[in-house]
Amino acid sequence: MRAIALHLDGSGVPFLEHARQCLGVPIDREPEDRFEAAHAQLDAALPAGPGSLAERLHAWQQAHIVPAARLPELARHAIAETVARTRTIITLPDELHLDVRLDTGPHRGHFAGEDHGTIYLNDSLPFNGADLLYVVAHEGFPGHIAESLLKAAHLADQPEHGVRFMISPQFVISEGLGLLAQEVVFPADEAQRWLTDKVLAPLGIGPDGSDFAAIHNARNMLWGVWGNAAVLAAEGRPDSEIADYLTHWALLTEDETAWALGSLRSPSMGVYVLGYFHGWRLLQSWLDHPDRPARVRQLLTKPVLPVDLT
Repeated sequence: MRAIALHLDGSGVPFLEHARQCLGVPIDREPEDRFEAAHAQLDAALPAGPGSLAERLHAWQQAHIVPAARLPELARHAIAETVARTRTIITLPDELHLDVRLDTGPHRGHFAGEDHGTIYLNDSLPFNGADLLYVVAHEGFPGHIAESLLKAAHLADQPEHGVRFMISPQFVISEGLGLLAQEVVFPADEAQRWLTDKVLAPLGIGPDGSDFAAIHNARNMLWGVWGNAAVLAAEGRPDSEIADYLTHWALLTEDETAWALGSLRSPSMGVYVLGYFHGWRLLQSWLDHPDRPARVRQLLTKPVLPVDLT
């Protein structure tokens, strides 16, 4: 609240320092060699084929498109599986009432109180079936809805924790957990095997030699590109330079780049996108532990801040 108030008051705090004050983690530009490593990982994980790395990624996405009419049904199936696997880590209410709705806005999970929640899936663009568990776990269980539901129960005697600011240290923890949620309940290649058996094969989409887990990990790494682009925007760089940066390093399509530019130019979105990469990097290291389930339970039930994990 203090950082935002200072910013609105025209304090002149440099962008990266303002982001650090908001998010509670050290913030700096990411070196491009990390993105080169992500590109190398994608190159190895995607099916071999003609075209640039970006073209191969987009072709892989198109090859796994789920018909919009089937998406709610398949998402409910995925929700049931992610909830069942989350129950092996932590106790949940016996009954959960979870809905799926298609919406033109971004994917998001909404906790409505007690044992109710809704996952909203963006139907304005084709949905990549290989991302189904990645999205559902992030927005639902053991991601955002699970965290909200469990903290409402475990911190009921501390009502101040019911107030969760979008751009905050808590946001860093939530988005880090969201980006790792699929990996937590589907280690190694289990997500790909489940999707192949339950979703893709029934739709007539056969194996293509790709490695879903490696692709998702590389895409998480490339959230750092968005952070660097936010720095460029804060420096007043021209749209053409930022667009070239996003297209080259984040491998975005022309439409995705146009949307990203508009987003990064809007108030607070530059700080917002930094939360994803820094949350993922922080929790990826912290959850690499022999008692990983206990650490996941801590994230889901306690008021954890980034400073607690360093």
